[in-house]
Amino acid sequence: MEFLGTTQTASYCGPKKSYLFPEPVSTSTTQDSYQSYYLPGYRYLNTWRPSLFYRVSAVPTNSDEQGNMRNCAPLRPPTILPSVRSALYARYSPRDWYRANTVQYKGSESCRHWAGRLNEDSLRLMQDKDQLTHQTQDNTGRSLGQRLSDIDFWRSELTYELERLLTETRALETSKRRLECAADEAQRPLKVALECLYNREKRMGIDLVHDDVEKNLIQEVDLFKSCQERMRKLAGRIDQQLCINRDAQHALERDLSDKNSAHFIDEKCYNLRNTSDGISYYHGVEKIDGTVSVPETWAKFSDDNIRHSQNARANSMKLREETENTLENVSEEMWKQFTDTNLAFTNRIAETADTKNKLQTHLAKTLQEIFQTENTIMLLERAIMAKECPLKVAQTRLEGRTRRPNVELCRDIPQFKLVNEVFTIDDTLQTLKLRLREAQDTLQLLVLNKARLEHDLSVKANSLFIDKKCMDMRKTFPSTPRDMNIC
Repeated sequence: MEFLGTTQTASYCGPKKSYLFPEPVSTSTTQDSYQSYYLPGYRYLNTWRPSLFYRVSAVPTNSDEQGNMRNCAPLRPPTILPSVRSALYARYSPRDWYRANTVQYKGSESCRHWAGRLNEDSLRLMQDKDQLTHQTQDNTGRSLGQRLSDIDFWRSELTYELERLLTETRALETSKRRLECAADEAQRPLKVALECLYNREKRMGIDLVHDDVEKNLIQEVDLFKSCQERMRKLAGRIDQQLCINRDAQHALERDLSDKNSAHFIDEKCYNLRNTSDGISYYHGVEKIDGTVSVPETWAKFSDDNIRHSQNARANSMKLREETENTLENVSEEMWKQFTDTNLAFTNRIAETADTKNKLQTHLAKTLQEIFQTENTIMLLERAIMAKECPLKVAQTRLEGRTRRPNVELCRDIPQFKLVNEVFTIDDTLQTLKLRLREAQDTLQLLVLNKARLEHDLSVKANSLFIDKKCMDMRKTFPSTPRDMNIC
């Protein structure tokens, strides 16, 4: 049903509007395109919206007016002729005017009250947040200072441990060089001992004997080779320990370098102030978590590096002590064996010289005996020759007396004497010739003995020469126990 003289779309058809304040138009476009800035803690406090004014102006002044408003029709005004419509609606009553002013006063007072409260709360909020900001910044600064102190502590610990590790590594390298030097030095006496064995193989005859000298030389060669093997194995273990020390050193140096970088960065951050030049916004940086450790694991990492270095140093010290003991034991064993071999050489040389002297004495006596035997042979030959004439005389006499005539061939005493003389002289000659042969045989034996003695003397002289040559070589032993310890 339509009213007379009006249309349903007319602007005055509808609820009664307030002409004091325009009604806000809320559109999705405005709400979507504009986002307010909210202070922390005041996100949902819309102090700027004019709806407060609308609510204040929409409040009825008294209960009568509220009742009248409830009784009036909200949708359409009474039917009014078009000719007087605009004039009626262009006028307000004094009551409306006073009510509008009162509403304006109350709205202004409410707005000022709300603004005052907002200002006080804002000042208090700014003071609280300013205090909170300063407190947070101070706490952060103290934390950075404590962090710098922790970094300084671990830097000092790492530096101290690194210096001790470097010192221990240098000492271990010195021990390794000493072992290598001692092993190289042991090669020279080993060659001397081997050369002595080779030279003693040039002995001749009965002197090619497995005596105490040869036994000591063989023991010396075996001992020198064993000592060299021990020292080289220990040097190999030291080389492995040096690799471990270098790994620990690299870990300490890397950790120390990281600590220095972190200390530089944290010190730079610690010295930043609100008035510093290098500060800027880095949006979203607080959401990035690039950390890889916590304070416990951070401290444990450096502590593990230090413990690893300490273990490496302890093992290095044990190896150095073992090196000192090995060098001392090896030098003593080698020196003792060298001394025993030299003593055996000395005894053998003395025995050989004594035997040579005895052989020379026997040779001299043999030569003297040969000379006397030759004289005896010469005398025997002369004696035999001297008996030939008496034998001839006696035989000549007997032959002459055989020519006596007849009865004169008497076996008288001269005949008996002559016959006895011939037999005696002949027996004497046989005896002298027999003794001459014996003397000649004895001379041959003496000459043969002389040859054997001379051969033995040459053998002893050769052995004595070889042993003395070996002793001359062994007088220049390249190292002593003290030299090997300081090598």
